[in-house]
Amino acid sequence: MIVKDKRILTTGYVGSPAGLPHCDEMGHDIRKVFDDSGNVTQHCVRTLHAEQNAIIQAAKFGVSIDGATLYCKMVPCRSCAMMIINSGIKRVVAEKRYHAEVDTLRIFEDAGIRLIVLNDEVEKYDRQ
Repeated sequence: MIVKDKRILTTGYVGSPAGLPHCDEMGHDIRKVFDDSGNVTQHCVRTLHAEQNAIIQAAKFGVSIDGATLYCKMVPCRSCAMMIINSGIKRVVAEKRYHAEVDTLRIFEDAGIRLIVLNDEVEKYDRQ
């Protein structure tokens, strides 16, 4: 959710692009990904992240999110962090930590994005 001046501007969800089948209908599209240590993890590539969808909704409907706050479930991934920076969002409030947040922490600091994490627990989710 993206908020400014105590008003909800846009919301986002984890899901497939509009009009395309969701994982609940088609199953996950799992791909192998290598992390910084060379470990192989598996991720579903069928869906967009909630942060991406919230930013896209702002662009689609002409809503300025410059100077806004983004509220999310966990610290954003690196790709979402870069979109957050370029969109003009100035503050991110995350409920929990993300297992691969190192790059995000660094680039948020470098860009002057204020990150507030409410719970130091790392978010657990089914990566199948």
